[in-house]
Amino acid sequence: MTLLSIGHACVDVYQGAVAALVPFFVVERSYTYAAAAGVVLAASLLSSVVQPFFGVLADRWRMPWLLPISTLAGGVGVALCGITHHYWLTLALVAVSGVGVAAYHPEAARVARIASRGSDTAMGWFSLGGNLGFATAPLLVSAVVATWGLAASPLLVLPALAGTLLCVAALRSTKRPESSRVDAPQSTAGRDDWSSFIRLSGAVMCRSVVFAGLGTFIALHAQQRIGGGTGVGTTALFVLYLGGAVGTVAGGALAARFGRLRVVRWSYALSVPAVAGVVFVPGLTLLLFVALSSACLYVPFSLHITLGQDYLPLHLGTAGGVTLGLTVSVGGIASPLIGGLADMTSLQTALTPLIPLPVLGWVVIRSLREPARMELEADSRSGR
Repeated sequence: MTLLSIGHACVDVYQGAVAALVPFFVVERSYTYAAAAGVVLAASLLSSVVQPFFGVLADRWRMPWLLPISTLAGGVGVALCGITHHYWLTLALVAVSGVGVAAYHPEAARVARIASRGSDTAMGWFSLGGNLGFATAPLLVSAVVATWGLAASPLLVLPALAGTLLCVAALRSTKRPESSRVDAPQSTAGRDDWSSFIRLSGAVMCRSVVFAGLGTFIALHAQQRIGGGTGVGTTALFVLYLGGAVGTVAGGALAARFGRLRVVRWSYALSVPAVAGVVFVPGLTLLLFVALSSACLYVPFSLHITLGQDYLPLHLGTAGGVTLGLTVSVGGIASPLIGGLADMTSLQTALTPLIPLPVLGWVVIRSLREPARMELEADSRSGR
């Protein structure tokens, strides 16, 4: 789980890096809000399209080799996007990174679920790795791009190289002589509950739109509400991602005491005033509401994964691909709409519709019931 968590951080650096690059694209290349949001869309849209495909493959085949390859692809796409001045080529390179991230998550979620033996706390630590990758991204991008400009973006490939080596080390330590074909049933916990899973996924997508909208524009919004240059924006983005890391760890502990669905519902409800504070509160207090928003939005993050896998015990890859990957990247699809509205009105006005979205998510999941916990004995014996 330690190797998987650190590897997860190395991959999700590139989800956070795309948003962190937005202010630099605006400054160096004079992108409009809509054009800048299009870069985030390029990473999110293709990732959203291919994510279910990789989830299905993870259900049918063991593909551990995909972890290092996808990690490397995620890094190369972002590393090269800063050295081209052609907008469409920039979009294509960011899309390559999105595909790499999409390919990583379903297989990684399946492996992490087996390694954690169904523990919400252990899965929380795995998710924490991704959150720390997000949190590190603005610092890494700022250190490189603010110092040497977008032309230095190839240096951003370094986390991918480290993550690739970590994945290889993890795979060697867990290697077993077995067929790549997944023939054994993935769980002895019963049958899939697609109805509950679809409702859960709908709620997660509402949460995803909120977080993706904040992630794309919080740096620019903070510069306007607090004052200052890209340093203020980088700080706000770092606080957003760091708050998510804290929320992820807290989620597992809270679920162990109060139950997963209760914690998820309360986190959705508390997100509403927190996001409202981000949109309307001026000055440095804004950063407090950024931290509260990200914590509330990320408390249920690892719980979404385990709930989804318990609702679909026979399709772990699909469940992980949707709850960990697809519903995260779907949020980026809304970013150009927010950017277009900001170009026509103001950024504050464009962010206002994010406030009620967690309420919609709460309504969708309020009647869900706790699924049966999966029995992983058979999977651990088979080495999966």
